[in-house]
Amino acid sequence: MYRLIKDIIFGIRFKRAVKKADYCHHTTHKKYMVLVINKKLEVLSKQELKKFIRGGVFKEGTTIADLEKKALYITL
Repeated sequence: MYRLIKDIIFGIRFKRAVKKADYCHHTTHKKYMVLVINKKLEVLSKQELKKFIRGGVFKEGTTIADLEKKALYITL
């Protein structure tokens, strides 16, 4: 029962993140991704990911391609 509730909450948060990514893509025409960072769903543009990599948020050696593979949703 506990797992079911967690899955429902994750589904709601995921739908909200996808809507936010689509809205941001529609307004700025940048590529946005939904990623899990620190156990939270984050909506980040490709340019923001580059800043995070340079800033040391991700492990050394992580590339944009690696993050695109792990992304739950990518706008086109």
